[in-house]
Amino acid sequence: MSWFRPWQPLEEREGETMGISGEQVQQWDREHVFHSWSAQDQISPLAVAQADGAIFSDYQGKEYIDFSSQLVYTNLGHQHPRLVAAVQQQAEKLATIAPAFANDARSELAYLLSEIAPDGLDYVFFTNGGADANEYAIRMAREYTGRTKVLSMYRSYHGATGSMIHITGDPRRWDNEKSTGDSFHGHHFFGPYLYRSAFWATTPEEEAERALAHVERQIQLEGPDTIAAIIVESVVGTNGILVPPPGYLAGLRKLCDRYGICYIADEVMAGFGRTGQWFGFQHFDVEPDLITFAKGVNSGYVPLGGVIMRREIRDTFAHRPFPGGLTYSGHPLACAVGVESIKVFRDEDILGRVQDLGDRIVRPALEEMMNRHSIIGDVRGLGMFWAVELVWDKETKEPLVPFIPQPEQLQPMKDLMAACVERGVWPLMVSNRFHLTPPLTIQEDELRTGLERFDAALSTFNSAAYRRA
Repeated sequence: MSWFRPWQPLEEREGETMGISGEQVQQWDREHVFHSWSAQDQISPLAVAQADGAIFSDYQGKEYIDFSSQLVYTNLGHQHPRLVAAVQQQAEKLATIAPAFANDARSELAYLLSEIAPDGLDYVFFTNGGADANEYAIRMAREYTGRTKVLSMYRSYHGATGSMIHITGDPRRWDNEKSTGDSFHGHHFFGPYLYRSAFWATTPEEEAERALAHVERQIQLEGPDTIAAIIVESVVGTNGILVPPPGYLAGLRKLCDRYGICYIADEVMAGFGRTGQWFGFQHFDVEPDLITFAKGVNSGYVPLGGVIMRREIRDTFAHRPFPGGLTYSGHPLACAVGVESIKVFRDEDILGRVQDLGDRIVRPALEEMMNRHSIIGDVRGLGMFWAVELVWDKETKEPLVPFIPQPEQLQPMKDLMAACVERGVWPLMVSNRFHLTPPLTIQEDELRTGLERFDAALSTFNSAAYRRA
């Protein structure tokens, strides 16, 4: 059942104090807020007045179907009443306590996480988000193995902290290397991506086999005894929603076992129902040594992340201190929402719902669009985690936006995004792709309407209107 309430102007909401105007919000934003990943004078953020379920609204009353779950984290939607109540109740009972103390919300969430993780992954270190979760998982792997190097994919994103931006494979690390250098012992390899195979593969089986052979060569050339961890997103998120071919993650697990390397599963984006399982790796019959999480663990209502680890890694620090910590580790407000989130997942069968909607509605709708639209080169995904890759030509696969675009080359994607927004649907625009990642609680009619609006936006594309470099 949807809990969305129809939009009302702020001054007309019964029992509520009138807030500042949308114009004032935007003015203060322009004058005082510094935005991430942005040229500050070239953006004009939408001022959002309210949000409920899978819908958010601006100050003029226009509603948008949230097909991005913001940054792929509002898994249980906006303003879920049980999650809001969990914050309120915890704030009344114990708003905050230092991590050196035990508290009920943190202890219960750690217990519930150990229940949904594979057997043997019984301990949880809580962080404030995904980047520091990956940061600490790597620190644990280095302490556990006594090694320093970390391998990760070129098409990856693991966070923007000082070390994680270097572990990240995508071009966002380049400018950071200019200012900090790359002294974090991160090394990259090509992961599987059959649509644009780096290995001249023509089948998923070939892609998996050749990609694994490539990783093993990287391990051997870097020196197996120097490598602490391999970190991979179980389903690559920001860099393309790349679902690994059958056998790839299991093969990666075997390589880690063979060479004594820790396997870190980055589940920050793919975890907590996004793919239809608690964790993305559970689709592939594989178990990591460390699991990192954030985002969907509590739908971002209060910032929270963490690392779930094997007992053997925990025992490394049984009699010597772990060299790290965070002031807000296991914050009770964040953990209380995490506890309630897991209960909502179970009570409402969210995992089964995601599998059903993904297979019955999203996949066939996107495949049908691909057959009709000449600019759709590929669609791929699982559950409620989908990418639509756009190209100039289906035969050549030339991307609609180059890998390293000039500002003018971004215009086709900007125009398509504007067409989506005009029609009241808000997907996530990334390079030459749209990522469709709505809240897992979206109503079926909202999901179908969002897909129809996205389809209509694609129909506005006219290749003749653009001059290609």
